[in-house]
Amino acid sequence: MGPKYAIGQKVIIHPVSEKGLTQRDSDLGTYAGQVGQVSNFYSISPSAGQIFHMYKVRVGPEKKEIVVYEDEMEAKLS
Repeated sequence: MGPKYAIGQKVIIHPVSEKGLTQRDSDLGTYAGQVGQVSNFYSISPSAGQIFHMYKVRVGPEKKEIVVYEDEMEAKLS
């Protein structure tokens, strides 16, 4: 399956809530609810049949680029 989001698409950051937050999860939480724009994406396949899509997203007034997993964001529809 291909990537769900395209370069240039606007998305809303929604970190996945799980027990045992890591430093990355904690940092990503500061962007929760913010709108960003996909600037690039990467697909990785750690084993046969598994594909994960990771995205670089620009957020905030400084357009800071962060890395977000596909399940940590949703499309901004309007």
